[in-house]
Amino acid sequence: GQRNVLNQLRDWDLWGPLFICLSLAIILSLRAPTKQTSHVFTTVFVVMWIGSLVVTINAQLLGANMSIFQSLCVLGYCVFPLTVSALTIALLRVTWLGMLWLDLIWLSIGFLWATRVSSVFVGQFVKKERRLLALYPVFFFYLILGWLILLF
Repeated sequence: GQRNVLNQLRDWDLWGPLFICLSLAIILSLRAPTKQTSHVFTTVFVVMWIGSLVVTINAQLLGANMSIFQSLCVLGYCVFPLTVSALTIALLRVTWLGMLWLDLIWLSIGFLWATRVSSVFVGQFVKKERRLLALYPVFFFYLILGWLILLF
């Protein structure tokens, strides 16, 4: 069950998160104004990796026993729902379904999915009384990525 999945998460890789990060950065930079494409790409790339690093260091300071690369891997894979949301929003913008309220629905689904999955991961390493302090940056990390998706 869930314990088996959590044990498998100890085997980390960074290729999948890199691919997801590049996919999100490319999707958003293609939707950005022409003069801002490189800035958008760079911003998404830096926010994703620095944000994951901040979440990991925060959890470690709260007593979590996890490796930085393991956390970067899981938090990177957890961005996949937001990447799917960004792709869906980009595809719907060229149709008559490209409305803000539909964008918010798609983004909310991706945000909740990403936050829930990463909360289970981070929450298992932190003591119960400190769990909220560890999950607070996770929430803001995905909120910033979601804001970038809505912005571009």
